[in-house]
Amino acid sequence: MGLLYTKFYLDFDENDWKQISNNPIVFQTLKDNVGIDIEDSSHKLYKLNFKKGGKLHMFRVTGRFRITWDDEDVF
Repeated sequence: MGLLYTKFYLDFDENDWKQISNNPIVFQTLKDNVGIDIEDSSHKLYKLNFKKGGKLHMFRVTGRFRITWDDEDVF
């Protein structure tokens, strides 16, 4: 399972992602090979490419967001 912490809320393209849950916040890809860039709390940039149906989970944690995903959902 992948894990990152970021201070920024992620912005998702409605053509590529769909929010499937509000509590917890979960987004799911609508297409194959959907890319997203995430800058972590230490300002390191990560580029992830998700398979169709891949999910990204966001949890608000004291001043930042905890982002998780299953490794099987990324290329």
